[in-house]
Amino acid sequence: MSLASTALSTLLYHGYDGTGGFTGFVNEGTWVIFALILVPIYVMLIAWFVGEPRNIKSQLLGVSYLVGITTMMWGGMFVLTMIIGVLFYGGLPEPIGAPGP
Repeated sequence: MSLASTALSTLLYHGYDGTGGFTGFVNEGTWVIFALILVPIYVMLIAWFVGEPRNIKSQLLGVSYLVGITTMMWGGMFVLTMIIGVLFYGGLPEPIGAPGP
């Protein structure tokens, strides 16, 4: 690395380097979100299908709304991540772009 590249990396990343290989999905935070924070959603979904009175049309409508909202949120975050990567870091983030250092 050149001196300018090292100085720029220190300025932008504050001494934190990228991890080797594929970075991203299954880290500690992922387990916390899916195992603990989403428990009320899991309970709500189970209650829709095992509770009384049962109305399959309402159950499927509720599930479709949840799937739609989740898809829109994940899609929006993906697009925003790509835009931030291009604007502030000079390229697409992993795994779309090249791997880190």
